[in-house]
Amino acid sequence: MKILTLHSDYINFKPLKKALKTAEELSEADKKGRRVEEALVVLTAVEKIDENIEETVEEFVKAVKDIAKQVNVKNIVLYPYAHLSSNLAAPEVASKVLDEAERVLKGVKEFSITRAPFGYYKEFELKVKGHPLSELSREIRVENKSKINEQKAEVYDYVKLLKEISKSKLDTRKLKDNDHRIIGQQMDLFSFSETAPGMVFWHNNGLIIRNELINFWKEVHRKQGYEEIMTPLILDKKLWQISGHWEKYKENIFLTEYEKKTYAVKPMNCPGGMLIYKNKTRSYKEFPLKVAELGMVHRQELSGVLGGLFRVIQFTQDDAHIYCMDNQVEDEISKVLDLITSFYNKFGFPFNVELSTRPEKRIGSDKIWDKSEKVLEDVLKKKKIQFKLNKGDGAFYGPKIDFHIKDSLGRTWQCGTIQLDFSMPERFDLEYTDKDNSKKRPVMLHRTVYGSLERFMGVLLEHTNGRLPVWLSPLQVRVLSFTDRNKDYAEEIIKQIGKAIPGVRMDEDFAQTTVQSKVKDAEIMRIPYIIVVGDREEKEGSVAVRVKGSSKIQVMKTRDFTDKLKKEIEERI
Repeated sequence: MKILTLHSDYINFKPLKKALKTAEELSEADKKGRRVEEALVVLTAVEKIDENIEETVEEFVKAVKDIAKQVNVKNIVLYPYAHLSSNLAAPEVASKVLDEAERVLKGVKEFSITRAPFGYYKEFELKVKGHPLSELSREIRVENKSKINEQKAEVYDYVKLLKEISKSKLDTRKLKDNDHRIIGQQMDLFSFSETAPGMVFWHNNGLIIRNELINFWKEVHRKQGYEEIMTPLILDKKLWQISGHWEKYKENIFLTEYEKKTYAVKPMNCPGGMLIYKNKTRSYKEFPLKVAELGMVHRQELSGVLGGLFRVIQFTQDDAHIYCMDNQVEDEISKVLDLITSFYNKFGFPFNVELSTRPEKRIGSDKIWDKSEKVLEDVLKKKKIQFKLNKGDGAFYGPKIDFHIKDSLGRTWQCGTIQLDFSMPERFDLEYTDKDNSKKRPVMLHRTVYGSLERFMGVLLEHTNGRLPVWLSPLQVRVLSFTDRNKDYAEEIIKQIGKAIPGVRMDEDFAQTTVQSKVKDAEIMRIPYIIVVGDREEKEGSVAVRVKGSSKIQVMKTRDFTDKLKKEIEERI
């Protein structure tokens, strides 16, 4: 069984028509649809392996009760959702599992249970909350004990295995033309494989974009006084128990054993960073201490909820942690607000801001929460930044400011965040020596700008339809020859551009096809500048430049073109 639980402000659902002849009959009220507020929506796919209904339901109910307790909800919606699995049980088995689960959960007094009808095509709309536990996926397996002893050693057929792992192909029928997965194929940026679900295989072109985003990020952070660190990918579970993530995220953490000890593949970067802080004695003279990490993290997700670069298992988070004294907090938050704003302006993203306050399940005293929420609100007001209050969606260790960028289709994506944390320094016993030689606790700011580098890149590709600024483009210039007799002049142009701009990403197309065909190929790759040289250009010592997807041709001297190109690359415009 696979489940995806969504802590939602609301869910609306309505049956449309029967998907199965054996679908249950509905009352007139159910036919009109239902709305449930403040609910834990449990999307459920019952699989062939779930033949032991009693034990499957027992484990399912245990998981739902556990999650409902963590997010503190009373309303639970059981929603059949076959899309989570390709190995579905027979409809009659699935129906029995859901019926039995509903019966058992209704016996739990603190819950109100709603079940969406089984065997119908349905439409639904929901709004998912933004806190870390709002989306959790789990796989529930009950061992079939009668078959355990029947297992035999497998004989591997590598030819068959190769065919099996080569089956996965992108189905583009339901995707929009500017979907980043289609753009990724056209521009040869990245791919995915069932051998590593939710993990990106970066091609050369995609890695260029990724590295340019990273280079820009590093350059800005160096100028702002950040140190850069890197922490291990796998860490002892004790670390996650100290931080509180073990209790909150255990079901979504990849675990491994080594010498009879349990280790976790890190789902977040901050605990490792705090170990570096603790590695030596700290003084107030070092503050504010700004430490940044482009850390690769892993979080377990069900295959049915993965989606290109937007929802992945492995991703790079551009974390930074700022350790400071009480009297420095507001100023540092203000600087981070300016930093995030400058990043989003650079890429042309409009954005809105939310202030998320204390959740029901949290650590730290109310006095600390009162203080930290007021600090964030005061800074936003002083900087005259409009914001929406998002009650109850803060992190379990502190309130936060979230940045939601808006793409070309009007969709919003939560990327940047600033979290004010008085609690984690306490749990990790972080200290610094103050002016009077006394030991004190630092205040800690957690923050991201890109958020997930993968998601940010996916949003950027769709926002620009792959037509990236020159400094980000995998190929910046392609030179085309009009005829074979212009090839020598075209090669001379390439030399001149390469000499004027070392490191420019440029290639040529001298194939014996039409210029129209060559231009079309370059357009599919979204190359910003396409240069065509023919008899006229050779005679005049000029180049004909097709600019960034425009059908207009600009004729200019080679020197003028290289000056323009060099400025755009160096100034990242």
